[in-house]
Amino acid sequence: MVKARAHLIISGRVQGVYFRLETREQATILGLKGWVRNRSNGTVEIVAEGHRKDINRLIAWCRQGPPMAEVTGVAANWEHYTGEFAGFAIS
Repeated sequence: MVKARAHLIISGRVQGVYFRLETREQATILGLKGWVRNRSNGTVEIVAEGHRKDINRLIAWCRQGPPMAEVTGVAANWEHYTGEFAGFAIS
């Protein structure tokens, strides 16, 4: 399976709705490594590494997010896999 890395920016009502916590839970279920954090402009930023198909599943989940979220956009940039993460963290 192909290992990959994606850098995601999620926009909409994505802060204060447990987006980071549930992203970490989804990433852990999918076996992904990386991190998620809130940005000062109201978006959520994610870096995820693992199998490309599992990252695509995380991206699909991000399009809806947790129940209280209202996602208006998911921007994904694919990058080179580095293997630098030991787990999936909330920053």
